[in-house]
Amino acid sequence: MSLQAELDAFKADFEAGKPPFSVPYSVVEAMHRATAELRQSGAAERALKVGERAPRFELQDSQADLVSSEKLLAQGPLIISFYRGVWCPYCNMELKALERTLGQYKAAGANLVAISPQTRSNSRKAVTTNNVTFPILNDLNNKIAEEFGLVFTMPDYLREVYKFASIDLTVFNGDPSWTLPMPSRYVVGPDSEILYAEVNPDYTRRPEPEDLLSALSKARSTV
Repeated sequence: MSLQAELDAFKADFEAGKPPFSVPYSVVEAMHRATAELRQSGAAERALKVGERAPRFELQDSQADLVSSEKLLAQGPLIISFYRGVWCPYCNMELKALERTLGQYKAAGANLVAISPQTRSNSRKAVTTNNVTFPILNDLNNKIAEEFGLVFTMPDYLREVYKFASIDLTVFNGDPSWTLPMPSRYVVGPDSEILYAEVNPDYTRRPEPEDLLSALSKARSTV
């Protein structure tokens, strides 16, 4: 099953209220409204695109070790996946799909990192829960996501929905701002040029992990 098919199946069960889900339709409506508003805002179109230069970064992983994009790019192309957090089932499914494809990325000479605004303890939980072997980096206050143009502020009406579901982002992220990155995936060449960019204001839509392989081939051919 493709990643998107897996996400679509989960979404259908969630919105239909099938066990173990039991959510009122008003919650589903609020989520649809927020996604539509984010799409209409044009935020995704303002994010960094193919051909632009990716910002360099140095962030802590789940074990508090510093991971430098500069050092990783010295080894070859770098795949960067920005995701919302361990509380997001769509993100967890994506992390597992990326892990399944990791061997192909490594064979193409690439490294992979995931970046989230969540606290380091939540990143450790994400590593354990999803059995991933690539680093999950902590972008506190969304500083790096902001440089990529990915950050948005959750509307007040959706905050109440999340709090009702025991998803308090001020706790998960250690940050009172209620900001998140749009789920995004980038392939960056060793010279920091962005070779692939996918940014979607709809958090239920994710590209297939295999979609990145052609960009990795391009990166290898230019080295």
